[in-house]
Amino acid sequence: MNHLQFFIASLFTPKKLANTRMLSIGKVIQYAFLLITVLTIFSFLQFLFDLDSDTFNAAGLEEYVADIKWIIYPIGLLFIFILTAVLTFARISIYAAVGLLFVRMVGRRGEYRQIWRTATYAITWAILLSIIAELFHLPGTLWTMIGIIITVLFLWIAIQYYPKQRK
Repeated sequence: MNHLQFFIASLFTPKKLANTRMLSIGKVIQYAFLLITVLTIFSFLQFLFDLDSDTFNAAGLEEYVADIKWIIYPIGLLFIFILTAVLTFARISIYAAVGLLFVRMVGRRGEYRQIWRTATYAITWAILLSIIAELFHLPGTLWTMIGIIITVLFLWIAIQYYPKQRK
C-alpha cells in the first residue's frame, strides 16, 4: 500500500490501523513526516499572512522587517518544521503509551513499537481537525479535545484487532 491508501485507511478503517503494526519503521516515519510537512506548510502560510498584516505598526520596525524579510521566511519555515516535528512525535509517543495501557487492559499482544506505528496513523484525524479549526478560526481547545477523543478511539478499536495474549 502507498501513503495515500494508508491515509484513506487511517481516516475510515481502524481495522487496517492494526495491520500497520507490522510495517517497517521507515514507512511509518515517512508517513509521519508527510503529515508534519502538510501541517508545516499550512502553519507557514499562516505565518506569511500574519507577517504581512498590520502586526508591525511602528514605522521603523516595519522598515526593518521589510529589509530582512528574505531571511525571516526560511528561518521561520525551518523553525516551524522542527517545532511541528518534535510536537507531533511527542504526541504520537504519548498516544502509544496510552495504547500500551489499552493492550494490557484487554489482554492483547503488542509491544510499544507496534503501538507507536498504529498511533502514527491514528493521529491523522487530529492533525486534519487542527488544520480545519485554524482555517475557519474555530475554538482550538474544543477541536483539540475532539481530535484526542477520535485518536484514542481509533487506537482502542485498532488494538481490538491485535492478536490475543497466549495463556
